[in-house]
Amino acid sequence: MSELRQSARQLARRWWPVALAVPLGAAAGAGYATVAHPVYAANAYVVVVPQTAGEGANAVNFAQAYGRLAGQPQVLAPAAAASGHTTSELSELVHGTTSPDAPVIEITGTGPAPKEAARAADAVAKALVAFANPSTPETGVKLVPLAAAAAPERPTSPSAQLDVAVGGAAGLLTGALVMMTRRRGDDPATAPGDQAASVTPAAQAAPAAPVPAPATAREAAEPTASTR
Repeated sequence: MSELRQSARQLARRWWPVALAVPLGAAAGAGYATVAHPVYAANAYVVVVPQTAGEGANAVNFAQAYGRLAGQPQVLAPAAAASGHTTSELSELVHGTTSPDAPVIEITGTGPAPKEAARAADAVAKALVAFANPSTPETGVKLVPLAAAAAPERPTSPSAQLDVAVGGAAGLLTGALVMMTRRRGDDPATAPGDQAASVTPAAQAAPAAPVPAPATAREAAEPTASTR
């Protein structure tokens, strides 16, 4: 029983930084999820339709090109008034993504309210269609709205589960670093006193050569007298 208690004490002394940091990190993540402002995301879809049969690959290429243009000022400027934001604000709230296999453009709008996110996505989708279709005779493709954005029911962030997991992981990393630092400080091989003790016997093993004392005036005069 005493050995079990001793083992438990040793484990507690070694692992207490981790045991303390993980719950604190998880609590910090939960606190952030509680006080952070919610962000909603809504998606609108635009499809690129080829005007000539057999031009599906060309439609996919133009979908990728127009998807990159969804965040450019020439598209965002007309959509800013309809969304209630400035062009610079809208550039941070909306972005377009495409698929390498389908001629579909996904416009994602974000905002602090569900209707605001949907309004931003729809405004940019309509502006993109209006920007691209005048060039249909040259490009051979036409943009058609596929689906309007629907107001989301739940925010995309913050996520309580994700924030708690991230906080716990950060606490685990911090506790492990503290534990490693403590173990390195307690290691006898790295203690300054032990290093000095390991050097001292080696230095004492080799006796120092005797240093002759300086000769006095009398000793220096005796050889002179004997030669006489």
